[in-house]
Amino acid sequence: MSADAQYSDGKDPEALRTIGEVAKALGIRQHVLRYWEEQFPMLRPLKRSGGRRYYRPEDVQLVETIHRLVHKQGYTLKGAKNALSGATASDPSPVRSAGSDAASAVSASGGMSNANFALRARLIALRTTLVSALHES
Repeated sequence: MSADAQYSDGKDPEALRTIGEVAKALGIRQHVLRYWEEQFPMLRPLKRSGGRRYYRPEDVQLVETIHRLVHKQGYTLKGAKNALSGATASDPSPVRSAGSDAASAVSASGGMSNANFALRARLIALRTTLVSALHES
């Protein structure tokens, strides 16, 4: 499901969304989203005054991918984190291979910019969606 297909709130698909809007759209409790922020260092929504969270479209896609890995594909949080970061060479899951080229590029460049990270997260989310669609057909 893409970011523009999950919301019926009339906002632009690229608009920032609050934690409440994301939780409602994806069927995930707000406290779970806050916990995932602690467990997945790559999940970093914008925080404004008073600590109010604003999720960018790439954050929403990452949350959707985490949700799919943990609640639909049976990954543990550690396994999902490894799948997203490409950290486990022994993990045969299709999700891990989605980031392997990006992980190689990151290690070669010595680090990952925010733009590269956001792009990688979007690619992983897209590949996971495609793999799920293939398995459902």
